[in-house]
Amino acid sequence: MKNKIPVIGGICRSTQGRDKDRYYIIRLIFGDGTVGVVDGNFKKLASPKKKNLKHLRLLPEKAESIASKFADGRQVFDSEIYSALKTYNNPPSEQTEAQVSK
Repeated sequence: MKNKIPVIGGICRSTQGRDKDRYYIIRLIFGDGTVGVVDGNFKKLASPKKKNLKHLRLLPEKAESIASKFADGRQVFDSEIYSALKTYNNPPSEQTEAQVSK
């Protein structure tokens, strides 16, 4: 089922633009149908990327530990965001798996 309502700490995938197929965590929600997203690598917490919700696919998964830190006002580091998204943005390549099985 498609998730249509953005939540802070939610994971999303870009469907349009230069960053197509890149995964992000939602940091801010703006009232005009846009959100501020971060990935800990190219888009840091200091300058979140503003993306239109039409250009994002919201996933049902949520980074619980990061979401709770955002809600409590505790400090979150870019390295935590990068680590949470590592499995999404850097999937194991098929070539590496084929070499290991030989």
